[in-house]
Amino acid sequence: MRVALLTWDYPPAPSGLSTAAREIAESLGEAGTDVTVFTLDRTGRSRVGGVTVEGLALPPGGGLARLRRWGALGHLAAPAAFRRAVLAAHARAPFDVIEATNWYAPAVLLAGRRDLPLVTRSSTPAAFTRGAKPTNLRDRLDGRAADALERRQAWGSAGLIANTEAHGAVIAQAYRLSGRQPSAVIGLSLPPEILTSARSAAYPQEDAPLRLLFVGRAELRKGFDALLAAVAILTEEQARGALPPFQLDLVGVPPDDLPPDLSEAARRHIRARGRIDAAALAQAYTQAHAVLAPSRYESFGLVYQEALAYGRPVVACAEDASACAFVGEPGAGPLAQTATGPALADALRPLLVDPALRRAYRARTLAAAGRFDRARLGRETLALYEAARKR
Repeated sequence: MRVALLTWDYPPAPSGLSTAAREIAESLGEAGTDVTVFTLDRTGRSRVGGVTVEGLALPPGGGLARLRRWGALGHLAAPAAFRRAVLAAHARAPFDVIEATNWYAPAVLLAGRRDLPLVTRSSTPAAFTRGAKPTNLRDRLDGRAADALERRQAWGSAGLIANTEAHGAVIAQAYRLSGRQPSAVIGLSLPPEILTSARSAAYPQEDAPLRLLFVGRAELRKGFDALLAAVAILTEEQARGALPPFQLDLVGVPPDDLPPDLSEAARRHIRARGRIDAAALAQAYTQAHAVLAPSRYESFGLVYQEALAYGRPVVACAEDASACAFVGEPGAGPLAQTATGPALADALRPLLVDPALRRAYRARTLAAAGRFDRARLGRETLALYEAARKR
């Protein structure tokens, strides 16, 4: 089987979508599939991990690059680039299946083709990641256009993949799906180098300062507002001597993303590190006593899986169904009942003061790790592809 996989970026780009794309591509390659990845974050062709990677970065000043700057219509620029490249490659050596993310609909102009079935693997919809409601007409139209394109891609897909049952239900409601397309729930695997690093990562022996880790973006969906509010609360308690010293590393959050009204006292407990490479991320997990992931919604939650692999207690939020499944059910860490500063501070406080509790959670995280691997990811994905081809 020949597969075209469309993605916005690809490792070494340090994003959740790029990590997921690599796991999908290489798991399919290990299952004997010929995979070509089409990505917009580079130019040129390379062969990486048994996968062909075609870079489609839009040339600056070109027609599609200019179109991309337009409101609403600009969302068609990338799908046009993907369509042109995929159909050219398809003419030379036909693909059997295309797979793409739902996020901003990169494959919308390839949807509905009978000669080339499209499978959409849904991440978080764009509507869930835009943050505050738009305040002007341009941004409202831009958001509506993105949502309509995602819906159109989903409707024109020959098959659909969700990361969890709860995520599949959210997607079905968001895109008003009929339920007639073949669909599957398939969890994502972790890169082998993360698993290798995690297995050798001893738990920190030094308890001062306690190292806390957040991996993500400064978004409302990620619970970043609750995270900073909790840090402010705990900073005051630590200043009174009620808590031990602690430091929070923010990976993926540059210093400029910290709000200007954040107190100087709270800032002294925070290190905003921005984007870091894989080696630095592995070191951050190794040094952490606990991982803070208070997302309001995740389609899957790779950070949960990474934290479990490293045996780090996870402080998450019960508002997220994935957190309840991957953290709450195995007892891998405490869940804040709501994504608010006080609730998150209440969940985190016992971990800060009780070393025995931290180690008890660590034992449960290790027991819960490893639920998803590449062999399963590749096998279940190929089964859905076959169902989509027969539709």
